[in-house]
Amino acid sequence: MRSPLSSSLEATVYDAEETERIAVGGIDICVRYKGRGPDVVVLHGGPGADLRSLLPQFDSLARSRRLIYYDQRGCGGSRAPGGAPLDWRQHVADLVGLLDCWEISAAHVAGYSWGGLLALLFAIAHKDRVASLALISPAPATFRERTDFLQRLSARMDHPWIVTQRRQLEGSGLRYADPAAFRQRAFELTVAPYFKNPADSVGLSQSLVSARVREAVWRSLGRYDIAQDLVTLSLPALVLHGRHDPIPLAAAERIATLLGARFEVLENSGHMPFIEEFDRFVAVLDEFLPREEP
Repeated sequence: MRSPLSSSLEATVYDAEETERIAVGGIDICVRYKGRGPDVVVLHGGPGADLRSLLPQFDSLARSRRLIYYDQRGCGGSRAPGGAPLDWRQHVADLVGLLDCWEISAAHVAGYSWGGLLALLFAIAHKDRVASLALISPAPATFRERTDFLQRLSARMDHPWIVTQRRQLEGSGLRYADPAAFRQRAFELTVAPYFKNPADSVGLSQSLVSARVREAVWRSLGRYDIAQDLVTLSLPALVLHGRHDPIPLAAAERIATLLGARFEVLENSGHMPFIEEFDRFVAVLDEFLPREEP
C-alpha cells in the first residue's frame, strides 16, 4: 500500500522531491525518487542513519537514471514501533518487499558503508534479485575485520586536531550560550575521524543515527563472516574505497577480489569519498551504473 508523505517536516527535509510511504513488513517505509531512467536502489549507511546522510552529493548520480532511496526501518521517516524487528534479516526482507512493490525483478543496487554490507547480505540470500552491485566504502565482510575498523576509528579520535578542538569546545561555554551550535560542533567532531583530513568535517550537515537500529543489526549479525558466500555471486560489481578510510583498504579489496569486482581506490579520501573526492566519485559511479542512452 502506498501513500504520499504529508508531514510538513518531511516535506521540508525531502525538499518536495517525489516521495511516498510503502507498507512493508508491518511498517511504512519512507521512499524518495530522483531522476529518470533505469532504476538504481540506493542503500544508506549506519546502521541507523537515513537517506539524508547521502544528500545532496548522491543526487548528482541521477543523470539518465532514477535513484530510489529509502529510509531503512527505524530510521528517518521509516519509524518502527517498539517490538518491531530490526535485525539484518528483516532489513533484507524489507528490500525484497520494496522490489516487489516497484515491480523490479532484478535490481541495480548502490550501497554505502553499512548499506554496502546490506547489499551483499541481500545478494547472497536472493541472487536472482540483483542485477549489479556498486559498493561505496563497504562495511567489512567479517566480524574480525569490523573489529579492526573499530579499533582504528577509536585511535583516530586521538588525532591532535580533534583533541584540540574538543578541548576548546568544552571550554567555550557554547553548550549553554548556543545549544544548537554546540550540537553542530559536537557532531562535526564525532564524524571527523572518518575523514582523511578531520577538518573537512566542519560544516557537515547533522544527521541522526538510531542507536536502537544500530545495536539491533550488529547484535543480530554476531560474529559474522560472509566472505566465502561472496564467491557464489556472479554479477557485475564495483567496489569504491578511500585509501584513508578507517575501514581497512585490505577489507574492501578482499570483497572486490571475492566478487571478481572492479576495485577503485580514491587516494585522497577517507570514509566519505562522495564529499572528499566528489568529482572522482561521480565519474566512477556514473560510468558503472546503468543509464538511459540518448
